[in-house]
Amino acid sequence: MDGIVGSLASEARTAPAAPTRQPYPFTAIVGQEEMTRALVLAAVDPGIGGVLILGDRGTGKSTAVRALAALLPEMSVVAGCRFGCDPGAPAQFCESCRELRHRPVAKVPVPVVDLPLGATEDRVAGALDIERALVDGAKVFQPGLLARANRGFLYIDEVNLLEDHLVDLLLDVAASGENVVEREGISLRHPARFVLVGSGNPEEGELRPQLLDRFGLAVEVRTPTDLATRVEVVRRRDAYDRAPAAFCESWRTAEARLRRRIVRARAKLAEVATPDAALEAAARLCMALGTDGLRGELTLIRAARALAAFEGRESVTVEALRPVASAALGHRLRRNPLDEAGSRARVDRAVAEILGP
Repeated sequence: MDGIVGSLASEARTAPAAPTRQPYPFTAIVGQEEMTRALVLAAVDPGIGGVLILGDRGTGKSTAVRALAALLPEMSVVAGCRFGCDPGAPAQFCESCRELRHRPVAKVPVPVVDLPLGATEDRVAGALDIERALVDGAKVFQPGLLARANRGFLYIDEVNLLEDHLVDLLLDVAASGENVVEREGISLRHPARFVLVGSGNPEEGELRPQLLDRFGLAVEVRTPTDLATRVEVVRRRDAYDRAPAAFCESWRTAEARLRRRIVRARAKLAEVATPDAALEAAARLCMALGTDGLRGELTLIRAARALAAFEGRESVTVEALRPVASAALGHRLRRNPLDEAGSRARVDRAVAEILGP
């Protein structure tokens, strides 16, 4: 993908940078093409189901997520809505927006919300505003992280270490697209549709299969091993740290170009045709790999369609399945004790057999 390249970044769970410091440009990221491509496809079609990024620390995982959100155009919301309801999607309005006769529109940046590993369920889902309850005696809902992430990105670092009760909550919300809160005399539901992005080191623990299956795409990132790439990563990151505004300005044209491509791809997505040949190839590939259910085929086709829209093509070709097959299917494979090859190698082998070398 032209213009999409990756970078070194701090992976520590620290507070977001000050508002005056611009995020690192997405197009300045060196390498990590599979990761950046997966994030772009999820931005073109959030219905793909999110992105799981596994691999070494310091390989640009959190930087890429924040950079992409900063790259995307501002989104329209119902002004004053605590949940960022989309004025163009009344079927997904919260209860408050449904009751409004006039809905003024505002523009806001696409949110990126961090979900800390130690977060309580109340902080994630929302709860009674204790201060208002004590001072005014009123039962007022205090929105949680899911409300803030609506229509944006919910980012979980070290997602494989997430506590089970939060995993269960995320699974429920991911399946329904809304958050339901019933506690302390409060009964409320609000939209909670977001691109779930998780990152982590697989050596520190495995994800629960139910959560792993909810990620549409899963990619692996590795520390660059060639000298030229490592030098370029350090050169760009050092330039950014020394003069963030000047560095971002030097990448402004590339960022604007990529932003326009994503916007055009979103508009074109519904028009991209999916011939039976592509559907049959996707089904044959999943059958050869023995994936459970049909989520593999659906995600593979969605990702291929988003890539076709991004590249300006009119339809999904059989060949378009190749670049997204590993990300869409690799994490859905059953373990085969008789086959010691990794999931990526098994997918590549099946792709060569079904689609040709």
